[in-house]
Amino acid sequence: MWTKIDEAPALATYALLPIVKAFTRGTGVEIDLRDISLAGRIIAAFPDRLRDDQRIPDELGALGELAKTSAANIVKLPNISASVPQLREAIAELQSHGYDVPDYPAEPADDAEREIKARYAAVLGSAVNPVLREGNSDRRPAASVKRFAQKHPHRMMKAWPESGSKTRVAHMDGNDFFGSERSVTVGAACDVRIEFVAGDGAVTVLKPSVALEAGEVIDTAVMNVAALRAFFARTIDEVKAEGTLLSLHLKATMMKVSDPIMFGHCVSVYYEQALSRHADTLRAIGANVNEGLVGVLDKLDALPADKKAEIEADIAAVYESRPPLAMVDSRKGITNLHVPNNVIIDASMPNVVRDGGRMWNNDDELQDTVAMIPDRSYATMYQAIIEDCRQHGQFDPSTMGSVTNVGLMARKAEEYGSHDKTFTAPAAGTIRVVDAAGTVLLEQAVEPGDIFRMCQTKDEPIRDWVKLAVGRARAAGAPAVFWLNEQRGHDREIIAKVHAYLPEHDTAGLDLRIMKPVDAMRFSLERIRRGESTIAATGNVLRDYLTDLFPILELGTSARMLSIVPLLEGGGLFETGAGGSAPKHVQQMLREGHLRWDSLGEYCALVPSLELAATQNGNARAGLLATTLDQAVEKYLENARYPSRKVNEIDNRGSTFYLALYWAQALAAQDEDPELKARFAGPAGQLAENESKITDELLAAQGAAVDIGGYYRPDDALAERAMRPSPTLNAIIDAL
Repeated sequence: MWTKIDEAPALATYALLPIVKAFTRGTGVEIDLRDISLAGRIIAAFPDRLRDDQRIPDELGALGELAKTSAANIVKLPNISASVPQLREAIAELQSHGYDVPDYPAEPADDAEREIKARYAAVLGSAVNPVLREGNSDRRPAASVKRFAQKHPHRMMKAWPESGSKTRVAHMDGNDFFGSERSVTVGAACDVRIEFVAGDGAVTVLKPSVALEAGEVIDTAVMNVAALRAFFARTIDEVKAEGTLLSLHLKATMMKVSDPIMFGHCVSVYYEQALSRHADTLRAIGANVNEGLVGVLDKLDALPADKKAEIEADIAAVYESRPPLAMVDSRKGITNLHVPNNVIIDASMPNVVRDGGRMWNNDDELQDTVAMIPDRSYATMYQAIIEDCRQHGQFDPSTMGSVTNVGLMARKAEEYGSHDKTFTAPAAGTIRVVDAAGTVLLEQAVEPGDIFRMCQTKDEPIRDWVKLAVGRARAAGAPAVFWLNEQRGHDREIIAKVHAYLPEHDTAGLDLRIMKPVDAMRFSLERIRRGESTIAATGNVLRDYLTDLFPILELGTSARMLSIVPLLEGGGLFETGAGGSAPKHVQQMLREGHLRWDSLGEYCALVPSLELAATQNGNARAGLLATTLDQAVEKYLENARYPSRKVNEIDNRGSTFYLALYWAQALAAQDEDPELKARFAGPAGQLAENESKITDELLAAQGAAVDIGGYYRPDDALAERAMRPSPTLNAIIDAL
């Protein structure tokens, strides 16, 4: 199963998938495309409003069911984890194409709108990954990729200033999720509800039913918004005095309920002078700071021109008394606080480290920044790497080791599965978790507006995670460190399970440790600088953060990582890298016909997918396809056939051509399967003989604007024409 997704990797699929289908045809391997794109998920959510020819089934749900079976073999490309602004853009595009999907009702006025919002809730944020991830993550660079990265180090690393850096991480020192977290392991399977108890004893049920399994770990935590706003105000004043940039680093896409609210509080505190002055007007027009400054600016068109200009002038005046903001695009005036999904912590903080502790300012220059990460759960580990770089300077990709990851993520483990159990406190009181017998398992005192969340981590995924960590430590011959902090409620419960499950395995001779994240980071960095590798066994959120942080430093991008998810029931999910830069790639493609997306992640993921097909079905040809593809990937890297960032140089389409050439040559050169050898002898020769003609045809397609018929749902014919512009290459591939 190959997933149809969004943005740059979706465009790249138009070039790559015909080649994969052609090479595997007749080998007992069939490639089936399933649409789990943002637009596809929206369409699937509203079949009752669409024509028969517009409807598509719930492909995500179907893949989720498949992932629970031993037959699963899914290649999953990066998808959009939609914020509300992205959702609205996708809805508007679909409506313009004749799809009668409803507008998103942020504040439903009646039952019909509440039902519409509930359908969209299944589309927002991290809607895809929790459904498909029925296993834990084994994420590391392929050996050939790491060797290449050390032999040909990327050139994006910028030196940390020898004169010193003012860059630091600012975090809360209390009343955050970390400090308030309470956790318990459930003894027997049960059903619980989440309820709010007001000061007068009145009870409001927030979630009527949550099914729990025996041995499951559940947590509750609260972000106190008064303390959060005080933290923002204090840090803003400190940054102004220090003369650095101010930046905010959250995960408003995955943490689709809690983090947009925290983002909104930062926007309202930073722009308080202007927003408070016009509070009544902004409330009347529906301005929403949880959608960033854009959530205010976009609503001003509803006002008379003079009132709109007045508010815009007051917002502009704020910058005179506040510290400068890190910029997303200084040419367009887009700041760090513009839109919640523009600065995502797992991609933004590695770039701070890579760029010498700096972010871009309004003059399009790099400048030291104070990175606000309110919650302490993971902020301290980022401060640790910044301190390391201040002391030792920038990392050297040619010599540095790796931090590979074993991630606990199966069955919606930990925070990323908490969306439907995250609530804003309606008043002062208590939010508690109560079982059917009325026993209170966990409770939290709350004040108005506080953010409450409950998380779940099931026992079977934890046991499997420990097994996977031990197996990787044995296979890699490297220490495996469980990044767990005994001072955190959740982690104490997980530590107890790690101690319980490690004796189930042969750990003789292995270096297995439990360290809190800040200490695990320091330990790993010491080893990295010596060229040694370490396995990080982490929870779901840290998995996401670390598998961007270290690959961006080591490889230049996390898209080059190999992500294998051995599913609990025996199948496999193969994830192909990160899509954080995908929007910029699409913008360049539309502007000048050049797609710089590197499909190396897809190439690498296809290798173990074919290997699984070989073992699942006893298909020797699938194994041979995997072996020869791996050889092709190594040749692809050695010959530097990856995309250039510049127009009129090799792009994704050229890279995919060379992969096809090298794969065909490897198949033609092998002697294991005479029939495949004969089948690919001709195409290998044709591709080689026509190399100059094909590359000329591919380059000729660059340099001009491209119309693909849509951003979130491209027109298939237009996109295929744009991504397969070489008649010579197409004829050779199609003949296969």
